[in-house]
Parts: sequence; C-alpha cells; structure tokens
Amino acid sequence: MISTEAETLRVVRVAGALGAMVTGLDLAQVREPEQLAGLRQALAEHLVVFLPDQAIDLDALERVTDLLGGRDVTPFVDPLPDRPFVIRVIKEPDDVLNFANAWHTDLSYLPAPPAFTLLHAREVPDHGGDTVWSNQYLAYEQLSGGLRHTLRGLRAVHSAGLAYGTDGLLDKFKDFTSMAIAPSPDAYKEHVHPVVIEHPETGRAALYVNPVYTTRFEGWSEAESQTLLTHLYRHAINENFTCRLRWAPGMLAIWDNRCTMHNALNDYSGVRREMFRTSVRGSEPTGAA
Repeated sequence: MISTEAETLRVVRVAGALGAMVTGLDLAQVREPEQLAGLRQALAEHLVVFLPDQAIDLDALERVTDLLGGRDVTPFVDPLPDRPFVIRVIKEPDDVLNFANAWHTDLSYLPAPPAFTLLHAREVPDHGGDTVWSNQYLAYEQLSGGLRHTLRGLRAVHSAGLAYGTDGLLDKFKDFTSMAIAPSPDAYKEHVHPVVIEHPETGRAALYVNPVYTTRFEGWSEAESQTLLTHLYRHAINENFTCRLRWAPGMLAIWDNRCTMHNALNDYSGVRREMFRTSVRGSEPTGAA
C-alpha cells in the first residue's frame, strides 16, 4: 500500500515487465500535487498505470495534467475547439484506420517530447481495441554488452514527416479516419536525440528509437541505418517486455514516454471508440552516462 495525504492507493502489478492497476484515488477530487505523490511513485516503478472508473470531465483531466507537470500541445492533430491541449481520439463505426496503430513513442520528433500521456476512455467496444505497451529499460538492458556500448555513442534523427507531413501517410488516408489530422510541411522538420537516454527521474538507461518517428542514425544514411534500426525495433517489442490493457468506460491510462513504446490495436471494425488525450510537458532527452 502507498499512502498519500488524501488517499490510500492500492497498486497491483498486471504484468512482469511493466504496468499496474491503481485504485483508491478519485482524480475528480485531486487539487494539489501532493495528492499525486503515490501515483507518481507508481509510474516510476511500473511505467504505465491504469486507473479504472474515473468519472472525470475534461476540466479534471486538464487539472491532473497540470499537477503532473503542465499541459503540452499535440502537433498535427487539431485539438478540441475550446481546449488547445486536449485531442479527441475517435474511431467511428465506418472508419478503417484508428489512431496510433503502430509501435511508437509519443511525439519523439519534438525537441522536448512529453514526459507523460494521459488517455481517458469514454466509449469503447465490448471486445478489441486493446493497447499494448513495451518496457524500453528492459529493451536496452537485454541487448548484448557490445551493442549497448555501440548504441551509447549514437544519436538518431526523429521526424513526424512520414505520418503527418503534407502528402504523408495520414494525409493520403485521411478519408479512412474521423481523427482531426492536420498534415503540415512542418512535420518534416528533424530533431536529433540520443539512442540511449537517461531517465531524468529514475536515472535508468532506456532505448529511445521507434519505427514511426525515427528515420536514421545521425551521420548515417537511411539505407545504412535500416538494418540496425529494424533489429532494434523487433527486439524492443519482445512479448516479454510488454503489458496489455483491456479498456472500459472511465478507464484512465497514464504512461511514461521516456521509457515505453505503445501500440493501439485496430481489431474492432464496425464499432465506435472515443477517448480524450492530454500530454504532460517533458524536457530534452539526454544521453545515458
């Protein structure tokens, strides 16, 4: 049990690699950062936490986001008209595509990617639509010593162009989704991050490349980079590094983008799924010492 000033949390591990179910905390009543101390501890230990039956409105979702470190925008997706920091994650029954159906780390193409993502479920299918996360501490730690040493000396180029660029993938298939995607030539901008980063709170080293936003190693061509990156992507989502969430209405998931990847499965055709997402401001990734 983890105690805070206002609540007693129950934190139950859901998988060996990462993930925990957290109960005993009513986020609608949270007003001070100290009330989230136990939740932050659970996030540091389990990387992704699931809080069921959270009857929160968008005001409360944004308030919790602020208490965890402050709201951040999500580029290339139009937010709600009156809430610039909230995006609606929607799949209508006649949509073919769903949002985030590929292994990735949120917004790694930014100079300072978000520390955490919050995703609150409003309407979910009665089966399918699960999300899977993978532990990137383990992904790094279970590489060979020689490859770990090599990767610590590398930096990688990240860009949103493949997904969100003008004439990019989502622009080409915009008629297959109800998401408010806003393709832009700005998506082709590039930012460079260490391939192995040091988590600013835990100090642990994590692998930090992903197949959606990482394009190549700095100083290497895309062709030269592809073989090693493909090996890392396959290794990083080894089943032994993962956990999986079966969504329910009112479920809130919070995950740490600095040490996880995730994938929203698209196995629920013909039914509706609606969620609301915010991001917590992060800092520029630094290389592991």
